[in-house]
Amino acid sequence: MNIREQITEKLAAVLARLGVESPKVSLDLTADLSHGDYATSVSLAYAKEFNMAPRALAEKIVEMMGSIDGVSKIDIAGPGFINLSVAPGLFWQSLESGRTEPDMWGGNASLKGTEIMLEYTSPNLFKPLHIGNLVGNVIGESISRLFEFSAATVHRINYPSDIGLTVAKGVWGLKKTGGDPDDIRALGDAYRTGNDAYENDPAAKEEINAINKKLYEGTDAELNDLRERGTRTSRARLAEICKTLGTSFDTEIFESEAGPVGKEIVLSHVADGIFEVSDGATVFKGESVGLHTRVFLNSAGLPTYEAKDIGNFELKTRTYPNFDRSYVVTGVEQQEYFKVIIAAIRAVFSGLDGKVLGHIATGFLTLTTGKMSSRKGNVLTGEDLLADMRAAAEERAAESRADNMDVLSEQIAVAALKFQILRGGAGKNIVFDRERALSFEGDSGPYLQYTHARTCAIIEKAQVVGIVSKFDTTATASDLVRITNRFADIVVRAQEELEPHLVATYLIQLAAAFNSWYAQEQILDGTEKAAHKVAIVDIVRQTLKNGLWLLGIPAPEKM
Repeated sequence: MNIREQITEKLAAVLARLGVESPKVSLDLTADLSHGDYATSVSLAYAKEFNMAPRALAEKIVEMMGSIDGVSKIDIAGPGFINLSVAPGLFWQSLESGRTEPDMWGGNASLKGTEIMLEYTSPNLFKPLHIGNLVGNVIGESISRLFEFSAATVHRINYPSDIGLTVAKGVWGLKKTGGDPDDIRALGDAYRTGNDAYENDPAAKEEINAINKKLYEGTDAELNDLRERGTRTSRARLAEICKTLGTSFDTEIFESEAGPVGKEIVLSHVADGIFEVSDGATVFKGESVGLHTRVFLNSAGLPTYEAKDIGNFELKTRTYPNFDRSYVVTGVEQQEYFKVIIAAIRAVFSGLDGKVLGHIATGFLTLTTGKMSSRKGNVLTGEDLLADMRAAAEERAAESRADNMDVLSEQIAVAALKFQILRGGAGKNIVFDRERALSFEGDSGPYLQYTHARTCAIIEKAQVVGIVSKFDTTATASDLVRITNRFADIVVRAQEELEPHLVATYLIQLAAAFNSWYAQEQILDGTEKAAHKVAIVDIVRQTLKNGLWLLGIPAPEKM
């Protein structure tokens, strides 16, 4: 049991003795280290129940708690907050365990035995990767890693759209433009041409709808060939981008596979009233569960996105029947949509009691010109943004001492891109600042990479002069040491709240504390204290490395 668990258990036991039934204890890291390491507001939460002033209840709780192994001081602050300071010896013990098992430093076993399906990226094929899919990939990959770092078994799933109106617009556009379906840019131009015609030309709209029907039926060899070549081109390019971003999927399910399965399931549940026929379409009336009605089969009998998502769920659970949780990572604008989908899934499928079905929302990435959409021309795609960051990063890499500039420039580009996406909350909009993203100073991915490379350089120099790093367990714990020790707490909270930005924010705080400490300390000073200071550098290095891994960001050793 770690110190957080010991404190939480002690507080719960005291509240239970005072008569609280099933007490809920919140224990947070202090915002200001001068107030200790942990703080709880339980006295404020339960004061009314005991008809006591919060501070008086806090005094009673502290008195009943007595001493706690590993806690050096307990204070009461303000209206009744209880602040607890961890004994220095516990810091050194904890940090040494991180050096003993470096790859697992900061990890935990809270999700051991839990099987999680996580679906993310899931682009519309037949056009370049959209910014929204890029954002979903970055957030989904980081959440996957948070789950894995908590000992869960994670199944990464990609669900590309390879059929439907989007593809029909692209196929129609190829026929009109004469574009090459083996060229990803030509696919983007064809889609925009088709979409514009669909919205503004009734005759073209009728033609595209007819193409859509034929593609579902698979009755036209020419159309099938264009669709297959275009989707193959999109998939190949997507694979390249995912490799750059550090994502590898365990399972890929296509809409063309899910559609027929979903249609069959929907039709089989009309008789039992889960779905109803309304004006020729088959719908799920979500009003019965406080939601809204959605169409699952249109009047032509074709499966909509809704029916495909039912089929997709069936195919996922056939592959992973023992899952405990299932999440879909996609745009915040689909929150209400997924509430209906999840309600329909729970109505159709048995055996889901106790299983978590969730939608993890992602915000829009915007520039100064506002929200971007691949439906219109002259927009920045996810591919454009990644390529732009790579080109700009080459300038930064050229100034480094790294051995392979091409590799480093790509690593810097990935760090710049991912950190800007992950630094805010998962469902919040992202204002992408190119210069800030690439900066080696302040709130950026390259700044974290640079700080990690600096720690590696110090360790390398220490090894050259023969210093064997070792903590002095009698030393006072500096702010840097105390912040470093918070890593495991941050990981738990980020995983529980599905919020990678908590790790991103923490790493910036850690890097700033380290660089401030480094500016004031002469580490390789030739004294006995050097071994202790090198050990601190080493655990900061490992914390940065593991934290960057959680964000899906490479940690180069030279910059």
